[in-house]
Amino acid sequence: MSEQSRLKFFPISFFSVVMGLSGFTIAMEKAEEIFALPVQPSAWLLALTAMVFATLAVLYLSKIANFREAVVKELNHPVKLSFFPTFSISLILLAVALLPFAMALSHLLWIAGTAMHLGFTVFVLARWINHDTFAIQHSNPSWFIPMVGNILVPIAGVAHGYHEVSWFFFSVGLLFWLVLLTIIFNRVIFHPPLPEKLVPTFFILIAPPAVGFLSYLKLVGEIDGFARFLFYVALFFLILLLSLYRKFMGLRFYLSWWAYSFPVAAFAIASMAMYRQLHGGFFLALAVFMLVLLTLIIGVLVYKTLAAIGKGEICVED
Repeated sequence: MSEQSRLKFFPISFFSVVMGLSGFTIAMEKAEEIFALPVQPSAWLLALTAMVFATLAVLYLSKIANFREAVVKELNHPVKLSFFPTFSISLILLAVALLPFAMALSHLLWIAGTAMHLGFTVFVLARWINHDTFAIQHSNPSWFIPMVGNILVPIAGVAHGYHEVSWFFFSVGLLFWLVLLTIIFNRVIFHPPLPEKLVPTFFILIAPPAVGFLSYLKLVGEIDGFARFLFYVALFFLILLLSLYRKFMGLRFYLSWWAYSFPVAAFAIASMAMYRQLHGGFFLALAVFMLVLLTLIIGVLVYKTLAAIGKGEICVED
C-alpha cells in the first residue's frame, strides 16, 4: 500500500495515543512530586508526548487537505465520530502536563483545547439529536469521549483562574456521564456483545468518575462526600474490569487498545491524590499498584503500536 493510501486511512482515533501518553506523563509528574522519585522522567515524557501530538496533527491535517471525503466519512460514522474530540482533549491534557513547566503555554493550549472541545460537544450532540441512521448497536463506551471529556477542563482551568468556566464544563460532563452510562449499560446488557475491536473501550468506564474526582478536588479543594463517591465508583469499575480479565485476553491488537491507558492513568493520579489528602496504607498501596500497572500498560501499548506500524497493520481500510 502506498504512503498516500495509508494517509487516506489514517484514523482520527490515533489521537487516543496522545491521551494515553499525556496521562502517563501527568501521573509521573505527580509521582515525582509525592514520592520524591530518584529518577524524574516526566520532562522527557512530556517532550515525547508533544512530538507525537505534533506528528499526528500534521498527518491528519494532510489527510484533511488531500482526502477530505475520507474525513467526512469519519465524521458521518456512528463510532468514529466520537473520536474527533480526542484532538481537543489532547490539547487540554498537554495543558495540564505543562503546568509545572510553562504556565503561559499551558494557558494557551487550555484555551484552544477548551474552546475546541465545546465546539465538538455541541457538534456531536447535534449529530446524535438530528440523526436518522444511528442505532443502539452503535453505542459503546467511546461515546463518553465527546461529552464526558468536558470534565477534564477544570484540572488546568482552576490553575489558570477560570473557576466559573470550570464549573460549567464540569457540570455538563457530569450530566452526560450519567445519561450515557445508562445508555451504555442498556446496550451491553440487552443487546449483542461489542465487536472485538471495541472491547478495550470498556476501560473508558473508569475515566469519568476518576477524572471527575480530580476536577472536583480542584474545584472545592478538599475530600468531601461527593469526592469519595466519585473515587469509589472509579475503584469499583476498576475492580469489575479486572474481574473480567478473560474478556480482554487474546484480543487482536487494534488502536482501541489505547483505551486501556488513559483511564488507568486517571485512576492512578486519583489514587495519588487520595493518598496525599488522607494518607493511609491502603491509598499508598493502591497508588503504587496503579503506577506499576500503568507503566506496564504503556510499555506494552508502545511496543504493540510500533510493531503494528512496522507490519503495515495500521492505517488500512476497515
